[in-house]
Amino acid sequence: MVEQSAHLDQAFHALADATRRGIIAELARGERTVSRLAEPYEMSLAAVSKHVGVLVGAGLVHRQKVGREQVCTLQRERLAELEQWVATYARFWSERLDVLEMALKQEETKGDG
Repeated sequence: MVEQSAHLDQAFHALADATRRGIIAELARGERTVSRLAEPYEMSLAAVSKHVGVLVGAGLVHRQKVGREQVCTLQRERLAELEQWVATYARFWSERLDVLEMALKQEETKGDG
């Protein structure tokens, strides 16, 4: 449980940054080099590489050197873990909101009578 919590902490920390979310969105389309990932951003290649490093550290991205390039791929398994965690709590809140909706409808009916 502690290990899972640490993985979640790292992943959510990594996703807290808009640039890193943008990198994830681009990698969802397929593998990319760090150079290509850097194109839409007004920052140095080194800065983008640091963002990629955070994503790698969180287990969200795999980076491999191919010749002179750093090729990145999305680690979909880790994203699936995050999705599962969020879904657990989404169901919880959905159930709570359903109960609240029923209670409000009952109050409405009482007020009409």
